[in-house]
Amino acid sequence: MDIAQHFRGLTAMYAAAPINEIFRPTLEISEGEVVIEMELDRKFHHAGGAAHGSVYFKMLDDAAYLAAISFEKEFMLLTASFTTYMMRPVSCGKLRAVGKVVNKTRSQYIAEAVVYDAEGREAGRGNGIFVRSKTRLVDADGYDF
Repeated sequence: MDIAQHFRGLTAMYAAAPINEIFRPTLEISEGEVVIEMELDRKFHHAGGAAHGSVYFKMLDDAAYLAAISFEKEFMLLTASFTTYMMRPVSCGKLRAVGKVVNKTRSQYIAEAVVYDAEGREAGRGNGIFVRSKTRLVDADGYDF
């Protein structure tokens, strides 16, 4: 399998995840880097009228995870740990998360992500450690290669 097929498989796998029927994100993937965008809707707000922290976490974790798995062609990864920082409340517009791998070894990947609001301001930041699981990518929903 070449790298372009792997990226198509990851894109299809991401789209096939049932939770993404709710968030409706778009994905751009390259080796070690990912961009995810989604339109923030009122249904993602907490009672104070801004995006719930789970929205920040999902975008940051997804961007970092997919940046890491861009290097892994055989197995799914697991998020071993993830730290999230929310710096700015966001209530509307397009959110954009950029994830990048900052370190990788044979058994783990460390990736960082930043989520930006519609004006390009940093709204949140996170970093995580990702490790190989026992689940093969070819067995994941949507990864058809």
